[in-house]
Parts: sequence; structure tokens; C-alpha cells
Amino acid sequence: MKNGFVYLVGAGPGDPGLITVRALEALEAADCIIHDYLANPSLLKKYACEKIYVGKQGGDHTMAQDGINELLVRTARQGRVVARLKGGDPYIFGRGGEEAEALAAAGIPFCVVPGVSSFYAAPAYAGIPLTHRDCANAFEVITGHRRGDAADDEDINFPAYDPLKTFVFLMGMKHLGRIAQALIADRGFPPDTPAAVIAWGTRPGQQTVTGTLATIAAGVTQAGMRPPAVIVAGRVVLLRDRLRWFDRLPLFGRSIVVTRTRTQASGLSKQLAALGARVIELPALEIRECDDTAPLRAALARIEDYGWIVFTSQNAVAVFFRHLFAAGRDARCLGACRIAAIGRATGDALRSHGLRPDLVPQQFVAESLLEAFDCVPLSGAGVLLPCSADARDVLSEGLKSRGARVDRIHIYCSAQPEPLAPAVLEDAAHADMLTFASSSTVRHFFGMVPETRALCASIGPVTSAALRELGREPALEASEFTIDGLVRSIVDYYRSTAREGGAP
Repeated sequence: MKNGFVYLVGAGPGDPGLITVRALEALEAADCIIHDYLANPSLLKKYACEKIYVGKQGGDHTMAQDGINELLVRTARQGRVVARLKGGDPYIFGRGGEEAEALAAAGIPFCVVPGVSSFYAAPAYAGIPLTHRDCANAFEVITGHRRGDAADDEDINFPAYDPLKTFVFLMGMKHLGRIAQALIADRGFPPDTPAAVIAWGTRPGQQTVTGTLATIAAGVTQAGMRPPAVIVAGRVVLLRDRLRWFDRLPLFGRSIVVTRTRTQASGLSKQLAALGARVIELPALEIRECDDTAPLRAALARIEDYGWIVFTSQNAVAVFFRHLFAAGRDARCLGACRIAAIGRATGDALRSHGLRPDLVPQQFVAESLLEAFDCVPLSGAGVLLPCSADARDVLSEGLKSRGARVDRIHIYCSAQPEPLAPAVLEDAAHADMLTFASSSTVRHFFGMVPETRALCASIGPVTSAALRELGREPALEASEFTIDGLVRSIVDYYRSTAREGGAP
């Protein structure tokens, strides 16, 4: 069989946003992804190909390096495209060179996709530039541990002191005390040389301890830090207090659960992550189209009879247009209809189909939409309301009371997803905050996770009412009933509690 191809891919230091475009192209092309412990799991979610974990965590190796080399060769010889996903950069203390040698010896074609390395990314996220005109005009990167088969007289390659250099040790957490002592005693480093240790750099759980070479080991022990970590020594460490930015983000260190559907979660997740939160995606809602599509097909066949079409969600827009297109029609057939949208997001979904809503209420709830119709003559008007089977009767009954002929057609329903992995449920149960954008997500989430002390954040009054029905008082309710409004309210909440002496 013709040999396949292997991409040796650098996954970056942890923040999934730091993976390169070329790396994403390699993952997209792969039939098999062979990944390490330090490759962020979120990078793998969207790919349906085979995934093989060969991670190395400290001294615990899921698979020895020789076994990984053999696996790469064997998988490629099956004619498959392999993405070997490695934390950081494949060629910087990652043994990617040995894997490349094995592939070359076996005649397997390969390419290397460099990645952002933790040796400079982690310090940058901690507010420590490796070079600065006033502090350091060079840097040196050193491995902080001996190879397993090293000779007895072989040690870490400790550098000579240079006051205008920055020194970075990777994989040296286990030997931090010995590294600091050797630099002082054997290499002439002043004991008061500024030093920092950054654990889990670029991730929401990033932790940074600063001190001097004489004090850093004790500070790290007191903080309970664990690897992976980057050690930095040099005057640039003194810049941290002025330049730290990541751990000053308003949601840094907060774990926040997003309960929206898998297809809708990304927008909220990205906003929260950009503000420093550790996002836990736990879809508590699954949108399922109704089996009986005859009522919608009949309505589409006589769409010209309606004076208004009212959309109460993005999901309704998506399902409606899917069936409209399937019927061989497009937005032109809606030319005689006026269109109402319950809120901005629903309006944006309509605009993606080339339609601008004629009516959007000030507040994005059914009651406010009804009020907006007060200035619209509805007597005898035909109104099509394609909506969820779970939708409240407020809108349809209110429109009827204003004289409209309302066809409420159920085109989808919300269902509880299939059971998720216990580890995800456990992680969500211990989060700082849960976000809810609908009453359905409230019911489904607490059906899956009945016990949690996490705070609840609600997108609006209907969702808040669902929380209270379950005995859960929302810690906050968005002042604007949108995803953007929910994010702003979460930030405001944590800022206000910080001013008051610390959030729970």
C-alpha cells in the first residue's frame, strides 16, 4: 500500500487561539490525530477522525517514545494522513526531531508545522518580555532535566551568568530548587537575581510566582504549583507588575459553564474566554425538528396569505428557511409579508438571509414584542408564528386578542442531550458560574447536574423565572436580554464583588 503522510504539528502552549492556521489545515486533512498531554483537548473536538492519546505527564508515559515512533510509521504505512499533535513546538525539547528521524528512515513523507513555544509565550502572558532594551539583549533556553538514559556525570547544562541575558528553563519544575542553587553556587548568579515560575502558561488556570533565585523554590512550594511550568531568571521579571495583562482580565480564574447547544455555544464561549474565563461547555439543549412537517409545508404553499411572520428565535429562522429552500422557494416569496423578530440575534439571523425585520421590540421578550404590535393594525391580519413546541402562549394569545388570525406552527422542540461524560458533569458541578440563555437549558441542566453551588447567570426574566421554579435564585440577570448583555452583566458582577472584597 502506498505510504501516507505525517504532519508533525506544534499545538502551541495551551491557549487554543495560539495554534497556527497551517496547523489547523493539517488537523483538517488528517485521518488520524496522535496527540500529547499538553495539546489542548478543545483543539480535537471538531474532528471526527481517529484520535490516539500518547501523552507524557511527568514521568508517567502512556507510550514510550520508541512506541510512538513505531505507531507513526505503522499508521502512515496504512496509507493514512497522520497529524502528530505536540504541545508547543515539535522541535523545541519535544523529541519531534527523533520522530522525524524515524519517519525519514522508514521512507515516510512528512512535514513540520512549527508551533508557538511556551518558552516565550508563557512569560509573555505573565507580563514578562524575554528581551527589553533596558534589561536584556539576549536570552538562553535550557532544558531543566536530564534525559532518562544520561550518564551519571551528565547534568543540566547550567548557563554562565550574564546580567544582560534572560534565562528560561523548560521542564525544570521538579528540579527547581537544585537549578536555583546551582546557578548561585556554581555559575555566579547573584542570589537576588529576579526569578519567576509560570505554570500552565497561556491557559485560564495560569499561575505565576515571582521572587529571587534565593526565594523562588520556597514561594512555588508555598503556592502549591504543579508542572508544566516555565522558569525565568533575569531582570525582565521585574517588568511583570507593570506589564501583566492576562491575569488582570476581568474573568481570569473564573470557571464558567456554557449550557447552549453545541452549534450556538461558540459565540458565548469565545467572549468569556477572551475575558480570561475557563469555559466549560456543557450543552443542556438539543434542537430537534418536529416530525410532522405538513403544517409548515402547507403554510409555505400559501405564504402570500400572511401579512406578518413572527420569529421568536434564531432556531425558528434556521428551520423555517431550511424548509422554504427545500420547497424550491426563496426569500422573494416573502415580499408581501412584514416580519417581526423578538430580538437582535433573531434579526441578525434574518439578515443572513437578506431580510431586515420590520419590527423589533425594545426588550427581547414576548411581552415586549406584543407591546410593539400595539401600534400595528392587526384586525383580520394573517400572522404566521413558526416556533418551538415549548414556546409560551403569551405571544400567540396576545396577537389573537388584537384581532389577528394566528397560525402557530411548531417546527422544532428542545430536548435534553444524550448523557455526557461524568468528568464533564463533575467539572460543571464545581464551576464558579452557570450561564443560561433559555428556560429549557435551566430544566435540562439541573436534570443532569442536580447538585452544585455554582452561581447562576440568566439572560432575562423568563429564564430567571425558570431558575426560581427550581429554587435557584439567579445571582444576576442581564440588563439587555442578549448574549452580549449577559457577558457584560457577568463582568459587572465580578467587578462589583471584587470591589466589595472578593467574589464567592
